[in-house]
Amino acid sequence: MSVLETNVKKYKRKPDWLRVKLPVGKEYARVRELVDRHRLHTICESGNCPNMGECWGAGTATFMILGNVCTRSCTFCAVATGRPPEYDEEEPMRVAEVIRKMGVKHAVITSVNRDELKDRGAEIWYQTVVKIKEFSPQTTIETLIPDVKGTWEALYRMISAGQEVVSHNLETVESLYRRVRPQAKYYRSLEQIQKTKEYGKRTKSGIMVGVGESDEEVFKTMDDLVEHGCDVLTIGQYLQPTKMHLEVVEFVHPEKFAFYKEEGLRRGIKYVEASPLVRSSYHAERHVHV
Repeated sequence: MSVLETNVKKYKRKPDWLRVKLPVGKEYARVRELVDRHRLHTICESGNCPNMGECWGAGTATFMILGNVCTRSCTFCAVATGRPPEYDEEEPMRVAEVIRKMGVKHAVITSVNRDELKDRGAEIWYQTVVKIKEFSPQTTIETLIPDVKGTWEALYRMISAGQEVVSHNLETVESLYRRVRPQAKYYRSLEQIQKTKEYGKRTKSGIMVGVGESDEEVFKTMDDLVEHGCDVLTIGQYLQPTKMHLEVVEFVHPEKFAFYKEEGLRRGIKYVEASPLVRSSYHAERHVHV
């Protein structure tokens, strides 16, 4: 039996530190009703986020624009893959209206990849941020944007609408890219982060652990992010969304996450959020002004 098979069998059952409460409560129900009524998507649902109960219960959600079908087939992601339908040009208005009704102080917006579009969906991205700022001038915004495949004109349009933070996730270490993100390139994503920083934005990225990476590879990823101008890093445990997705190799202990946080700060990242249940937008309001 291989090491990988041994680890999968050993860690098949989730440890206690990964147990979360089921989503309940009036505020959760209110967010649920608003999202459904305005025909919106959230990465909380599409990505099977373990923090949905906590975040929705606090009146926050991460909205996913440009539909809920992605042109990529990343092996870790629960979002549906295929050819997306036409996007809805009224979506920016609906997202902004829900954020206004929720009274959101800090909004996080993400999207599926739309590789079939010449502008990668940049215009919808731009209009969404503009409308949120118009409807809720005091709301700060983080945009978690996809890989634009080196279409830098699209990138600049996406990040020019006034958002405070621009995030783009590496997701994993370089050696695992072909297995985890087969349609992405490690150094192209780093270049995208660097160009975002050079544009003048606060930059952010995130990685998962527990998919077969070594500590040394995590440290190299941190160094690469610092070199390319990343201000904020999130590190969380990978959780297998279905049996068809990438298997978990290891459930990383919370003490290791604390160690990663210390290392990231020591290596020059300004803010690091690291724990088993951390996801890209978890406690995102804490690092708007780092």
